[in-house]
Amino acid sequence: MVTASHNPPDYNGMKFVREQSRPISGDTGLQDIKRIAEANAFTEPASKGKKFELDVKGKYIEHLLTYLDRSKLKKLKVVVNAGNGGAGAVVDALEPYLPFEFIKINHEPDGTFPNGVPNPMLEENRQSTIDAIRKHKADCGVAWDGDYDRCFLFDENGGFIEGYYIVGLLASAFLRKERGARIVHDPRLTWATLDIIQELGGQAVMSKSGHAFMKDVMRQSDAIYGGEMSAHHYFRDFGYCDSGQIPWLLVTQLMCELDMPLSRLVGERIEKFPASGEINRKVEDAKATISRVQEKYQAAARTVDFTDGLSMEFDGWRFNLRASNTEPLIRLNVESRGDRALMQEKTAELLSLIGGEEAH
Repeated sequence: MVTASHNPPDYNGMKFVREQSRPISGDTGLQDIKRIAEANAFTEPASKGKKFELDVKGKYIEHLLTYLDRSKLKKLKVVVNAGNGGAGAVVDALEPYLPFEFIKINHEPDGTFPNGVPNPMLEENRQSTIDAIRKHKADCGVAWDGDYDRCFLFDENGGFIEGYYIVGLLASAFLRKERGARIVHDPRLTWATLDIIQELGGQAVMSKSGHAFMKDVMRQSDAIYGGEMSAHHYFRDFGYCDSGQIPWLLVTQLMCELDMPLSRLVGERIEKFPASGEINRKVEDAKATISRVQEKYQAAARTVDFTDGLSMEFDGWRFNLRASNTEPLIRLNVESRGDRALMQEKTAELLSLIGGEEAH
């Protein structure tokens, strides 16, 4: 798949998968492909590949609808912001099957991105969605990145919902259908997700962050669903792959079924487990910074985990600190058990120790 995800138009990239959508990562062949390409050392194939066209759109829409019980859906007003990426065409194809009124903004695919880079993780890119929700008094809003493998949700007040809280919400949707199922999560923020999984009798499985790792762990554990706080959501019935369309369909069904606004669906979790959201800092030596932080907190920590960076848990709070794989950045996430002031205090304390410059 040729995609630069949420990046500006002067970027490009590719995703490689092998049979059954199994990801090819640095551990499973990507470095070999790189070496062959750089050395131009391609072997002569026994037979040339064949090109053929296959239209899977109809089957794709059919599959998306299997996640819904349409008899339980009610009329909702939904703002959809495709960011001039690929999501608009899918919304149009779903529209005849849903009782929703869609308010479409930045809807037409346009690779020059006239309304800004399609990355709702950046705060400045959220305003057009928020304004449309408030103007049209919508029930919720959905915004996607360019290749729509991630979707971001906004409540009826225009409040942006951190991807972390959506993981627990989707876990609850699947555990209501299949009690005892396995749910995969990443180590950055965990307590809200673990609380819901435990409450509904599921089994939690932790994976390193990143699509290649999540997909592998999903397969190994035959998990029904996996979620990352970065708004990547993975589904067993979708080839263990991530989808940016299935999450908002499931969330709108929950809103209809439970007859609750989105702010209430997630509000209790946000209060119970307040989180800092991911904070990025540019530092000169990520490894030395992580060692310094570990040294300071080691004696007081109840648990220390290195699945993905450094995770440390204490009586009322926890944090994860990890280096970016692709940039000279360090990423911090902090959460607490129902104590926002403690979370904010510990976040400030950690940032002071980390130092460095602010970064997106």
